[in-house]
Amino acid sequence: MSTSTMPSDFSSYQILGVILLFVWTGFVRTGLGFGGAALGLPLMLFLHNDPLLWLPIISVHLLFFSGLTLRTRLHNVDWHYLRKSAYYIIPPAIIGVFGLVNLPTLWLNIFIYSITLFYGLIWLMNWAIESHHPWVDKVLLMLGGYVAGTSLTGAPLMVAVYMRNVSKEKLRDTLFVLWFILVSLKMSTFLALGVNVQWLTALLLIPGAAVGHVLGLKAHEIIMRNDLLFKRWVGGGLVIVSGLGLWNLN
Repeated sequence: MSTSTMPSDFSSYQILGVILLFVWTGFVRTGLGFGGAALGLPLMLFLHNDPLLWLPIISVHLLFFSGLTLRTRLHNVDWHYLRKSAYYIIPPAIIGVFGLVNLPTLWLNIFIYSITLFYGLIWLMNWAIESHHPWVDKVLLMLGGYVAGTSLTGAPLMVAVYMRNVSKEKLRDTLFVLWFILVSLKMSTFLALGVNVQWLTALLLIPGAAVGHVLGLKAHEIIMRNDLLFKRWVGGGLVIVSGLGLWNLN
């Protein structure tokens, strides 16, 4: 079992890179309502290639900022669909968390880069993850739950289902509750298994993530109006980053 700690030999440039990456994840998390981990974790792995270093920090930030956002927004959550979908999401997510703490680091990195490459291609080519049948919804929710449990990057799979079943006005707040639940399960498992949760590092990085959080809130409407263009640019970046990541693993 890994108990990763923040490397003490990080240079000033690497530390600056970490801060900027958490600004980016905060921006994406509130700008899109999802995808902070999916769009940030592959870049973080270039600085240090152990997911168990970064995922606890991302988890702490998700709990903090989703809780901050939701404290006045719980009335705007689609609780009915959240409960209905949780039956298909939570069990695979729990299985995924145990995979995270037991699988070799190389396998996890291949998994994360491959999933991110898949997302990048979909966004770049303007392909859509679509479901028109209840059984497909259930499969996507279960896959998304497992991927979220393993790497916190399962959001696009679950969002594809939520977008069809939750009104646009309630979508972001409902997703924030879902992320809060999933991350709470992940953090509970980390603590139970003795994984180093990086509390101090997570707290020190909150100001940077907060800058991204505020910028994301301000840019949310603009991003939603230009959703296709934003995703194509980000998708192209993800394809490049994931391709380089997989190449470096070889």
